[in-house]
Amino acid sequence: MVDISDKTSVSMPIKNMIGIIILVASFVTAFAQITSRLTSLETKDELMSADLLKKAEQTPKNLEIYMLIEMNNSSILKLQSSIESMMNNRLNIDFLKDQVTKLQKDVEHLKDMVRNNRNNGNNGNN
Repeated sequence: MVDISDKTSVSMPIKNMIGIIILVASFVTAFAQITSRLTSLETKDELMSADLLKKAEQTPKNLEIYMLIEMNNSSILKLQSSIESMMNNRLNIDFLKDQVTKLQKDVEHLKDMVRNNRNNGNNGNN
């Protein structure tokens, strides 16, 4: 049986003891660096998320966009009314074109009647 107490002595070569101390120190340093790197990455992630939220909530830019949309909407409405009036003009032009064609036919008919009357009048006089 082995008795262990506060008076038990352990003998170890100093070379092994220094090796163990260096090994423990390197583990502690590596752990501290990994923890520092994780903290840095988490902080960057939080800051980037906060920046994205701030940019998404920028009201002056949103108001400017809404104003541009309203301006474009009013321009579109004006263009629509202009197009509708042009459509009415097209109907009027078509109607007037038909009327002019009818008038030309009527004038030609009247010219033919006048020619026939002249020819009939000249034939009767000869």
